[in-house]
Amino acid sequence: MSWAGPYQYEIGKSPDKPETPPEVIFDEQIPTLLCLSHLRWSFVYQRPQHLMSRFARDFNVLFFEEPIPTEDAQPWLEVRPEENGVQVLVPRLPQDCEGETALRVQRDLLDGYLKKLGVGELMLWFYTPMALGYAGHLEPSLTVYDCMDELSAFRGAPPELVERERELLKRADLVFTGGYSIWEAKRELHDNAYPFPSSVDVAHFAEARRTQADPDDQAEIPHPRLGFYGVIDERFDIALVAEVAKQRPDWQFVLVGPVVKIDPADLPRRDNIHYLGGKTYDELPRYLSGWDVAIMPFAMNESTRFISPTKTPEYLAGGCPVVSTPIKDVVRTYGDTEIVHIAETPEAFIQAVDKALADAEDRDRLLKTADDILGDMSWDHTWALMKEKMQCAK
Repeated sequence: MSWAGPYQYEIGKSPDKPETPPEVIFDEQIPTLLCLSHLRWSFVYQRPQHLMSRFARDFNVLFFEEPIPTEDAQPWLEVRPEENGVQVLVPRLPQDCEGETALRVQRDLLDGYLKKLGVGELMLWFYTPMALGYAGHLEPSLTVYDCMDELSAFRGAPPELVERERELLKRADLVFTGGYSIWEAKRELHDNAYPFPSSVDVAHFAEARRTQADPDDQAEIPHPRLGFYGVIDERFDIALVAEVAKQRPDWQFVLVGPVVKIDPADLPRRDNIHYLGGKTYDELPRYLSGWDVAIMPFAMNESTRFISPTKTPEYLAGGCPVVSTPIKDVVRTYGDTEIVHIAETPEAFIQAVDKALADAEDRDRLLKTADDILGDMSWDHTWALMKEKMQCAK
């Protein structure tokens, strides 16, 4: 089957669209920043959401996601305005629309919507090189590649990703990276690459320092609690958590987040391991407030070689000591801070948690040290520096 435009552009939230669709706000007098992302806006609130919400103060921000199958006979574009001014665009493609046909349809949907809006100056912001398949024909005034992770090392990565990234690096005016380790790799491939490691919304997570009621699904869990929030995927060291939980049955592991790309049946199941599922960004400080130690049990493999976890400064902003496996960017940034403890083996992890529990008892020192570490690690600061680089590159 072939599909021919013009396609539909439907405003509202799928699958149950509101009776009164939210208003699409677009100012033709200011530039448009089109963000092309492999991450969904509503999945986990992280780097793209923090940055695009701030860029929406100066630009029309369009956040174009990967397609979602639809039972409709014709493709259409879901347009979902967010409260912060960002427009989320989701291509909805029929089940049998695949391969080159799917890329053409996404290209047509995107072109049609840009024309409908009357976009003048256009800038592109890539999170995934695979977006070149449907956006590579556009002629932006500026192209930014914000390389959060080494996506080619992730489970299920398309085989053509490496070649697409090479092409994107040739086109990009600027390359930003999510940490120093990945910057050291990308700066060999691009002359205008800058490291922008994990930042933090300090005020948001500092709410965890305030004594407050536990969420219902955490309230009955005893102390001490070792907490983690984030995506539970191939980067999560299942074996490490299982062994530590076995050796210390008095410790309670509170794991908050969706399970992705791994079989839930492979997760360790013990009375002291609690899977609470995904939570919203606004809910996270309440969970963090009830933890004694925050943990980052990342596996040491190719998928974690270049990561710079945003969780580290968030946990510290919440006033919680941290125990992490030896992720390179965590070690180099926080390894000598005395409140972020590094451990790889189960035995070392247990010793590190004991030290972290002792940290928590001297709360004044813990909070002062955390505040000294955080300094100007704010998303506002990162956004301002990125904007400055963009102005210089145009």
